[in-house]
Amino acid sequence: MSRLLALCFPILCLLSLPALADEFFVSGRVVDEQGQPVAGATVQLFRAQHLNQCQTNTGDDGQFRISVNPAGDYTLWVNATGLQPLSKAVELMPGGSALEVQLAPLITRKDTVVVTADVKDIDVLSPDPAEEVFVRQDLLDANPGRPGAPISIPGYPIETASSGIKAPQYFAPGVAGDHGEPIAQYVSVGTYLAPNNLSANAHGNGYSDPNIFIPQILESVQVDGGAYNVREGNHALNLAAVYGLRSHVNSFVTLTGDYRDIDVVAGLSPTTQSFIAIEASYGNGFLKRLEHRQQYKLNGQRIFKLSNHQLTVLGIGYFGSSYVAGLVPIFATNADDSNFKNVGDTIDPRQKDQTHTALVALNDVWRLTASQQLQLSGFFRTYNLGLFSDFGQGLIRQSEFRTVTGQSTNYVNKFTETFSLLGGLDYEREAPRRDNLDHYNFYIPGTNAYGPFTKVDSNNVTLTSVTPYVAGSGAFTRYFRYYAGWRRDQIDISNEDLIDSSNSFQKWVGLNSPKATLSFIPRDTWFLPLVSGSFGEAFFTEDPRIGTGSTVGTAVATAHSHQLIMSKAIEKVDLKITLGHVTTSQELAKIDPDTGLPENLGPGRLKFMTIAARRNFSQGSILATFSKADARDINSGDPTPEAPRTIFDLLGNVQKLPFHLQARGEFEYVGRKPLGTGCEPNLNTQCVGVPVREFRAAVVRPFLYSRLSVGVNMLIASGYTGQTLESFAPSPINEVTGVRIPSYASISLTWKFGGNTVP
Repeated sequence: MSRLLALCFPILCLLSLPALADEFFVSGRVVDEQGQPVAGATVQLFRAQHLNQCQTNTGDDGQFRISVNPAGDYTLWVNATGLQPLSKAVELMPGGSALEVQLAPLITRKDTVVVTADVKDIDVLSPDPAEEVFVRQDLLDANPGRPGAPISIPGYPIETASSGIKAPQYFAPGVAGDHGEPIAQYVSVGTYLAPNNLSANAHGNGYSDPNIFIPQILESVQVDGGAYNVREGNHALNLAAVYGLRSHVNSFVTLTGDYRDIDVVAGLSPTTQSFIAIEASYGNGFLKRLEHRQQYKLNGQRIFKLSNHQLTVLGIGYFGSSYVAGLVPIFATNADDSNFKNVGDTIDPRQKDQTHTALVALNDVWRLTASQQLQLSGFFRTYNLGLFSDFGQGLIRQSEFRTVTGQSTNYVNKFTETFSLLGGLDYEREAPRRDNLDHYNFYIPGTNAYGPFTKVDSNNVTLTSVTPYVAGSGAFTRYFRYYAGWRRDQIDISNEDLIDSSNSFQKWVGLNSPKATLSFIPRDTWFLPLVSGSFGEAFFTEDPRIGTGSTVGTAVATAHSHQLIMSKAIEKVDLKITLGHVTTSQELAKIDPDTGLPENLGPGRLKFMTIAARRNFSQGSILATFSKADARDINSGDPTPEAPRTIFDLLGNVQKLPFHLQARGEFEYVGRKPLGTGCEPNLNTQCVGVPVREFRAAVVRPFLYSRLSVGVNMLIASGYTGQTLESFAPSPINEVTGVRIPSYASISLTWKFGGNTVP
C-alpha cells in the first residue's frame, strides 16, 4: 500500500498541472549526519490546511523530486526510520528548487544500546566497563500506559507494588535492592550526577523513586556495577543507574487511558536547549482495592551557553496520593490467622501513600582549555512521605519530612592521550525530620479508623558527608588501558531520639574506597575478545535509628567487589559475559516496621554471571539478557532472602511494519526466590515464592505526517510483586505474601505540534 501511494501521489500531482504550464518542482537529496544517503525516506510537500499534498520516497541514493502546481510557499516534511523528522519552508519557483536535507539521529547523546564493554570509549568520568546505555526509544515503560517506574531496564527487574505512587523495588542478579539500599540512582544534570537516594527513609533505607520523572523527557538510562567509579558513592554497592534527560522535545500532548485510568502529558521547548513538561494522572488501577490515585509532575530544564561555560538548570516537582493494595498470602493461609481477612486484593483497605517532593539542581561546566574543565554543581531538595501499611500485625504509619542539599566540584585534565586526571570534592547533607514509626490496630470490616496511633519511634536524623576523590586513567601500551581511583568518605551521623533521649547519639565514620580496572584491547582483526577486570570497595549508610532496640546499630555497611568482563562482536551479534563476586559486611540496622527492632543481616557473599547478546537490524533490534546468581549468608550458608537467582529478559523493537506500524516488546522472567524460613509444613526449610512472568508491548501507528500517533499498550503478567514473608497475628507462622500483578491494555493518543524532534 505504501509503495502504491508513493507512486500515485506524484502521478496525481503531475496530472493536476495545466497544459503548457511552467514546471514547479523541488528536488534534492536526504542524508544523515555523516552525509550518507538515506534510502526510503518519506518526503511530503503541502500547503496550509494540508491541501495540495504530494508525496514520494527517496531512492537508494537518497534523491527525490516532487512536482506541483501552483507556485508559492510550501512546507516540505521529511521522515525516516530512526532519524528525527524535519519540516522546512520552501518557495517553489519556475525551473524548480534543489536542496539537501540532513536528518539528525533521534537521540543526540547515544543512538544505540551499548552492550559490549568497548573500553576504547571509556574515560575517567565513566570508567566502568560493565556500563550499559539504553536509549529511551528502544525501551518500554515498566507499566506501559500506566503510572509507575518510567523505564523497564533489561536484566534489572523493577517492581511497582501498586498504584505507581509508592516507590518501586529494585533487583539485580542476586540482589534484593528493596527501595534502593544497595542500588544507587542518579539524574544526569549536565555532567553532574545528582543523587536520587534518600538515606534513613521512614519506609526503606536508601529510598529512591524514579516516579518523579515524566517518561517523555528521558533520553537514556545508564547502568554500571556501582562499586568501580569514584564519582558514585553512597548506596552504589551492587548497581548504579543514571537517568539522562533530553536537551529539548517537540511540543506534544499525549492522552493515555483505559476503563479505569487516565493520564495526560504535555511538553514543549521554549528554546532548542530547554524543555518543560507536565503530567496529571487519575485512576483506580486494576486490583479489587480501588486506588483513587492522583499524581502530578512538573519537569523542566534549561541549558545556557555563556562563553566557556555551559550551565544546566533542572527543576522537578511531584505530588502523588493513592490507596495501595498491600501484601496478601499467595498460598493457602494458616488456620490460626484469625486476624487475616482478604477484602479484595488486600488485608487492610486503609493502606495508602502520599508523597511530595521538589528538586532544583545546577551544573556549570567551565571549559578552561581544550584539555581541561572544571565542574561546579549543587542541588536542593525537599521531600515528604506519609505511608500507611499493614504487614499482618496491624496498621502502621511511616512518615517524615526532609531537606537535602549537596555541592560538588571536580576538575578534569587530559594531559595526553595516555593519561587523564580527575579530582573532586563532594558535600551532602540529609536532614530527615520527624522520621516516625507508629502502630495502630487490625482492620475491622465496616470501619475505617486511622487512630489513635501508638508511637514506636520518632527521630530527627542528620547525615553529613564530605568526600574528596581522585582518579587517573589512560593507556600504557597499545593493548592495555587502566583506571585507578580512591575516595575518602567522612560521614557525620547524628540521631536525636524524640521518645527516648538515651538513644540519641552522634558519631563520625571515615572509610576509604579504592577502585581499579585493567582492560585488554586486542586488534580488530584478532579473534580474541575484549577483557576487563575490576576491583572496588563500596558502602551505604545505615539507618541510625535504634527503635525499640537497645544497641546502636552498624553505621556503614561495606562491600568488596570484583568483576570480569569479556565481550566480542561475532557475525553482527554483540556478546558480553560478566562475572561478579561481592562480599558484604555484617550489619545491624534497618528497622522492622512491625517490631521496631533493627534487623541483623550478613555477612554475605554474592556470585553471579550475566550473558547479554544484541543484534541490530535495518529496521529494529533484539537484545537478550540471562543471569544466574547465588547469594548466601557466609556464616549460616542460607540463601539471601528475596534475592533473584534467575533473570531472563528479551527485548525487541521494529520500527517499520506493514501499515506503518511500529512495535516494541519485552518478555521478563524472574525465577522463584528463596524468602527465608518459618513456613508450614516444615519450619526449618526455605520458603519459596512463585516465578514472575511479564510481557510488555507497545504498538504505535502514526497519522497525518507523523503529527498524530495512536498507540496500544499492554502488560500480560502472572505472579506477584513484592514477594516476602509475613506472619498474621496471633499466628507466628510465616507465609509467602505478595501483590498480584494484573494484566491490562490501554490506548494512547499523541499530537505533535511541529519542530524537528519527537518526544
